[in-house]
Amino acid sequence: MNIFFGEEASAQLSILTNSYDKFFLLTDENVYEIYSSMIASLLPEKEINKIILPSGEQSKNIENVILIWDKLIESKAGRDSLLINFGGGTISDIGGFAASCYKRGIDFVNIPTTLLAMVDASIGGKNAINFKNYKNQIGLFSEPKSIIINPEFLKTLNKRDIYSGMAEIMKYAFIADESLMDLDIDNYLDFIKEAATIKDEIVNMDMKETGLRKILNFGHTIGHALESYYMERDNCLTHGEAVALGIYASLYLSKKYCGLDDNWIMFYDLWFRGVYDYIILSDLDVEKVFSYLSYDKKNKGGKPKFVLISAPEKPQIDVEVRDEDIKDAILLLSGLL
Repeated sequence: MNIFFGEEASAQLSILTNSYDKFFLLTDENVYEIYSSMIASLLPEKEINKIILPSGEQSKNIENVILIWDKLIESKAGRDSLLINFGGGTISDIGGFAASCYKRGIDFVNIPTTLLAMVDASIGGKNAINFKNYKNQIGLFSEPKSIIINPEFLKTLNKRDIYSGMAEIMKYAFIADESLMDLDIDNYLDFIKEAATIKDEIVNMDMKETGLRKILNFGHTIGHALESYYMERDNCLTHGEAVALGIYASLYLSKKYCGLDDNWIMFYDLWFRGVYDYIILSDLDVEKVFSYLSYDKKNKGGKPKFVLISAPEKPQIDVEVRDEDIKDAILLLSGLL
């Protein structure tokens, strides 16, 4: 996959534009408000058709996919058109999905504007939408033409958005590179390229998630269940916050099933409490959260499969965990903060 960083990223976009007849820019209201002038300068000599969605995970639905397709059809977009996804993970997910289905696929480019999207969501060719509050239920694999990463966009993010992305970097620390555990709010910029490269290398070895790529789901099984559960409530968790909680639960299960040393749980506990002390898990219904696991895409034979670790950099895939232990892990989270 072609990932471009910093100054080379802008040059790459200019090169790409010479190969397409029409350009469509997909973004959301918040990003457009902040970056409208920059968006106008992206392709100064080209006409850009803008598609602006409401901000937030709730926009990742079939109704907005249809809206995107309507805009493409109205503007007579052909196979020689390019969709530029300019925003966070929601935009890259829904944009990649819409582009990959339209006319059996038009090219798209991801320009992530959040930390989480830079190190995870925009990379790997997974494109999906939510369905009936179930996370990423409808989707496909389709790689972007390029991923253009410019950390300058992060200057406008609030701390909650930064913390959300830090959870995914910490995930890579546990499954692939222990040195990333030095991560904190003061140095997260130093880890973006390394984290993005780790994901890209794993995806290149296993695009369709038949083996190795499964390790990227560390923390996501219970994390996605929590995210879906709170999607129906006023105090929604961000994806990264849900993953941070999911990692905590996975470390607890890793001790029970893979013999993970207690010291790693204590390390993560200190790091977690130092970053996510603002999270309040109100009205957490263990049985309801558990019920969302039955819709997890990684299930086999109706049973959720977990990614756990026996030690940092030693992930174990397809671990079957007893229902009562899963519920204990969820219950543990309810008393965490």
